[in-house]
Amino acid sequence: MIPLRDRNPTRRTPAVTLFLVAACFAAFALELSVTATGGDAALEAFFRQWGAVPAEVSAALGAGNYLGQAMIGVVTSMFLHGSWLHVLGNMLFLWIFGNNVEDRLGRAGFALFYLAGGIAAALAQVAIDPQSEVPLVGASGAIAAALGAYIVLFPGARILSIVFLGFFYQLLEVPALIVLGYWFVLQLISGFGAFGAETAQGGVAFFAHIGGFVMGVVVGLLLRVLRAGTNRRGPAPGAMG
Repeated sequence: MIPLRDRNPTRRTPAVTLFLVAACFAAFALELSVTATGGDAALEAFFRQWGAVPAEVSAALGAGNYLGQAMIGVVTSMFLHGSWLHVLGNMLFLWIFGNNVEDRLGRAGFALFYLAGGIAAALAQVAIDPQSEVPLVGASGAIAAALGAYIVLFPGARILSIVFLGFFYQLLEVPALIVLGYWFVLQLISGFGAFGAETAQGGVAFFAHIGGFVMGVVVGLLLRVLRAGTNRRGPAPGAMG
């Protein structure tokens, strides 16, 4: 099941979401430049410097060094991606689901939420494999936080998705609860199925996805309980976002 867009219009331009998408593509363009000039070895060194290396993050936390390069890498890693498929897939999810969460939280609130979600996701992966030397890169964890908030705030929103039925596929509008619930179950199955496995060579940091999603769900529940966030009364009808 691959989501394409949602029928959940926003009331204002999602400026922060657009900025994050642009920033990720700009960072990916920089990666392509690094690869073009120095090859794969240069890109690997770039990832080690600006990605989140679990062993270095663990050492920094143990030493109480919260502002060093290791912790800076936790933030900058959210803008780096390992391939075209990686960045395009992440940006699709960010655009579909991030704009509505931004609409609910407000621009400043969403920016802080996205940053906190990415940090929580990276730390979840670090906690699972604290001695790994493989750099974590990608916006997936922060985006997973947006997915977690979305499933709580807009469970009935209709998501136009490609649903595969064996060798065939069909375009269907599916409730967000099913689309994102299915995605999360896949992360749980994949994460525990690959428990302890190395995340290099194209591997996926599933526990970063899980940690980010859980953090987003918690924030979404708090917003519902406290009735916080911007008022969603009477959104004007619009095209799918």
